[in-house]
Amino acid sequence: MLKKIFWVGIGIGVGALAYRKLSEAKDMASPAGLNRAVGRLGDEAAATLAAFRHGMTSKEAELRASLGLDPTDSGSAGRHAASREN
Repeated sequence: MLKKIFWVGIGIGVGALAYRKLSEAKDMASPAGLNRAVGRLGDEAAATLAAFRHGMTSKEAELRASLGLDPTDSGSAGRHAASREN
């Protein structure tokens, strides 16, 4: 008898989980669900690009400091200095 109650409980749990997952999938297929998914994707892409830009500017500052270039200059002085040395 205890074995049957156990398996009935397992069946109810699996059924409830399946119902919840199917409801979420149905919600995601609606226009509002697709808008949320696209919005999340856009937010993640923007965050990734922001992190990339931050890393790029910090690395550029590090390289400029190690080369002794003026960080306020737009990079033209480094090119002019290199061309004058040739």
